Amino acid sequence: MMSNMAPSPTRGFLPRRAAERVEQALQDTRVVLINGARQSGKSTLARRIGRDTKASWYTLDDAATRHHAANDPTGFVALDERMIIDEIQREPDLLLAIKTLVDENPTPGRFLLTGSARILGLRAVPDTLPGRIETIELWPFSQGEIDGRGDGFVDAAFCRGAELRHESAVSRDEYIERIVRGGFPDAIGRSDRRRTDYLVEYLGNLVNRDVFQLSGIERVPQMRALVTTLAARSGHTIAPARIGASLGLDHKTVARYLGLLEELFLIKRVSPWTRRISARATGQSKVAFVDSGVAAAMVGQGAARLRKPGAPLGGLLEGFVAMEIARQLSWSHVDATMSHYHTKDQVEVDIVLENRLGQVVGIEVKASSTPTPEDYRGLRHLADRVGEDFLAGYVLHTGARTLSAGPRMRAVPIAALWEIDPPGVGESPDSGR
Repeated sequence: MMSNMAPSPTRGFLPRRAAERVEQALQDTRVVLINGARQSGKSTLARRIGRDTKASWYTLDDAATRHHAANDPTGFVALDERMIIDEIQREPDLLLAIKTLVDENPTPGRFLLTGSARILGLRAVPDTLPGRIETIELWPFSQGEIDGRGDGFVDAAFCRGAELRHESAVSRDEYIERIVRGGFPDAIGRSDRRRTDYLVEYLGNLVNRDVFQLSGIERVPQMRALVTTLAARSGHTIAPARIGASLGLDHKTVARYLGLLEELFLIKRVSPWTRRISARATGQSKVAFVDSGVAAAMVGQGAARLRKPGAPLGGLLEGFVAMEIARQLSWSHVDATMSHYHTKDQVEVDIVLENRLGQVVGIEVKASSTPTPEDYRGLRHLADRVGEDFLAGYVLHTGARTLSAGPRMRAVPIAALWEIDPPGVGESPDSGR
């Protein structure tokens, strides 16, 4: 069991780091959208924010409400008070009615929306709300939100570089427990078997209902097979043509399905890094599951199996780390992008963070507690290419201490991701939002 982990709450409310951004946006933006995976806590957050302002609440998961919205979108949104509309992607034509209303009355905070798909990119939306809407992504719980810890690694890395230090009591077994637990609010308090059943059913509902609604696909078994294949490839590059050949699908269909899964926040694709902006989208992307618990459940890997020699821990651990960083990038002070580094000579770096000033932090993820000199090979290659803009290279490992491996190279416990507090006043990086 995880003696150092905070109890997994089954009731009550855990504060969300996105809440402050939502509240700020409502002060100066006409329409605010909380977007993220189903069951990640969007509705709960929206209710709490709207409770004190006596906002009217409507969910489009309710058939009668959705019928009213579809038949009279203009009348549906014509209320004087703030409206909270849950699961807006179910009736995207409401956005046109909202656009007309907020153009006539540009009062900030008029609408607070939640959505479980990247609605502004959907083909069914004939127009959008440019300049009128702010979108804030809400992911499943971060480890820091669950534990009540700092979640300040990204800001600290850009601020302190190779001076970053941390010690942690989190064990390798505890990291495994965190991977299979994931971060969905309704999953984190369940027993292993109950959690696995919940996550498998969650995925089934997502494919059978939301994917079908967005695209009308009929090859549901192939979609489920694709999800399982992607779960097994978590933390690795993906080749649509090769995956399609194994599933009996052409590469265009696989590419379309990948887009749908990303729109629904099930997966995140991490593009290859390059200094040439025009080439940033070339090469193969890596894939990470937004929730590591879903990935582990889909490949049948519980904590006990992941502890055994030969278990596919490395990929799941890398995906887990990548998504903890992706969560932090949605609220960090520094404005940075996340990529991966891969050369024709097969030199790799798992994660590359680059801020708007072109400063770079490289990260390797290792399941071992004793990093080796070879673990720094890709980081040193990247450092040579970037030069003075390379701030630090970190090998994140399952050990307890920070170790030096030469100039700008450090081995740091993985738990530093959530246990480090954000930099203090006067210490924050200048390249923020």
